[in-house]
Amino acid sequence: MTSIDTIPLKKLDGTPATLGDWSGDVRLVVNVASKCGLTPQYEGLEKLYKSYKDKGLTVMGFPANNFRGQEPGTEAEIATFCSTSYGVTFPMFGKISVKGDDQHPLYQNLIAAQPKAAAKDDTFKKRLAEYGITHEKESDVLWNFEKFLIGRDGHVISRFSPDITADDPMLVGAIEKAL
Repeated sequence: MTSIDTIPLKKLDGTPATLGDWSGDVRLVVNVASKCGLTPQYEGLEKLYKSYKDKGLTVMGFPANNFRGQEPGTEAEIATFCSTSYGVTFPMFGKISVKGDDQHPLYQNLIAAQPKAAAKDDTFKKRLAEYGITHEKESDVLWNFEKFLIGRDGHVISRFSPDITADDPMLVGAIEKAL
């Protein structure tokens, strides 16, 4: 088990967990938000999870309110939103911070292991800049729905920009290779 597998977490219902609870699975860690233009990605993530869970993929949602207050709800509200709006069945976790001074240790470790996200191009980053959204460090999580792929051995394999959707061949190919 790697150190990333032992970091204390809590599920959306408040019960304790670690990534190690899914040790041996390929894990896709995604920071999510309910009030974001990218929120419809929940649908694709659920489809991806259902398509590959029997082969050992676990999609994991981590609500974060780091980007313009786009995840303002309580954990109970987030749970209701995810199940009623998108039928989410993949594991969802308690709200955490994915950047800044209060960044959760999980994201500190994910970023240290994979400091740069793969992207189609720099269009998404440029679009954020048009809205005055910049990043202190190149390694910062860009926005909601950034994705980290963790192999069965607990090591971070790759990282994907928020504009890489669940059905993108770049992401699907990396998942299939890891499985």
